[in-house]
Amino acid sequence: MFIIEDEIHAEPQKEQFSTFKQALEKLEMIAEIPWDKKPKRFTSKSWKTCERKYMIIEYDDSNIPWKKLNSTEVLIVSARELKWNKKNTNAIIE
Repeated sequence: MFIIEDEIHAEPQKEQFSTFKQALEKLEMIAEIPWDKKPKRFTSKSWKTCERKYMIIEYDDSNIPWKKLNSTEVLIVSARELKWNKKNTNAIIE
């Protein structure tokens, strides 16, 4: 099972995905959202200077607590830039 998490703010997204590719497709949709709109915009006053570092994290959810299997940095989003870590994502998808 895979989830997306903003590592900087320890904010996991609510959705769970069966594959890495499904989680990546969701991040591609998030990347299209303007910086000052949710879910990218922060509620704090410093949202204009903050950034999000999206990770796709793989868990074995067959037991509780879940066991983390892998964590991949995929996307960094800020007011200045949108930066994909293609090296990490291409290696996993191929």
